[in-house]
Amino acid sequence: MQNHYPPTILDVEASGFGSDSFPIEIGVKRSDGARFCRLIKPYQRWTHWNSEAESLHGITRDVLSRYGIDGREVCIQLNAFMQNSTAYSDGWVVDYPWLIKLYAEAGIEMDFKLTALEYLLSENQMQHWHEVKQTLVNQQCVKRHRASVDAELIQQTFMTTASMPMPALAR
Repeated sequence: MQNHYPPTILDVEASGFGSDSFPIEIGVKRSDGARFCRLIKPYQRWTHWNSEAESLHGITRDVLSRYGIDGREVCIQLNAFMQNSTAYSDGWVVDYPWLIKLYAEAGIEMDFKLTALEYLLSENQMQHWHEVKQTLVNQQCVKRHRASVDAELIQQTFMTTASMPMPALAR
C-alpha cells in the first residue's frame, strides 16, 4: 500500500560535512502543511566551519551570530512543533547525529522521532526520485539551499513520486 499522505520532513543545514560539524539551521514541513525554520546560534565550543558548506547553504557565521536562536530555545520550540510525532529525513545519517548533538548540548530530551525517509519509499519512488526532484527544482527555480526550502522540496518529491503509476510487470 502506498502512502500518499505527505510525511513530515525535517532537514538540517550544518557548519560542515564531518563529525566536527554542527547544526546551524533546522527546517521542517509537517504533514499538515505547517512549517518550522530556525537558525541556531552556535555554542561556544562549536567552532568547526567549512567554507564549502557555507557556499552551499549561504549562511555565514555573522548571520548566525546576529539572527541565530539559542540552541536550548530551538529544541524547546521544535519539540512543541513536532508534538511527539515522527519526521523523516532524506539525509538521516547526517541529520540525526546533528540533532543529537544539538539536543545533548542544550540538555533537552528530543520528544519526537527522526527516521530515514527510505523506509517509506517504494521501489518505484526510489527509481524516479532524483529525476523528479531535479524537475521540481527546475520548475520552481529553487536557488536557495536552506533547510526549510529543502524540507518542502523533499515533501513535494515524495508526493509526486508516490502518485506515479507503477510500471507494468515484465511478462
